[in-house]
Amino acid sequence: METNINCAEACINGCVLGDSCPKREYAEQAAKFISNTALDTMHDIAEAALRKKMAEPPKWVIPDFLDSNP
Repeated sequence: METNINCAEACINGCVLGDSCPKREYAEQAAKFISNTALDTMHDIAEAALRKKMAEPPKWVIPDFLDSNP
C-alpha cells in the first residue's frame, strides 16, 4: 500500500514515513549529491539556473475578470 502525502508540507522537519517513503531513492540521491558536490559548485549551478530563468520572456497571467465582456 502506497501512502500519498504532500512531502513539501508534511516532511519539512524530516520524512514522516521513514523507510516506507515511496520517494526514498530521491532522498538518497540528494544526500549523495550534497555530500559529493562542493558548495561552490552548487552555487554555480544555482546561479546558472537563475540566469536562465531571468533570460526567459515574462509569462503574463491575465485574471479571469479581464477576459469577460461587461
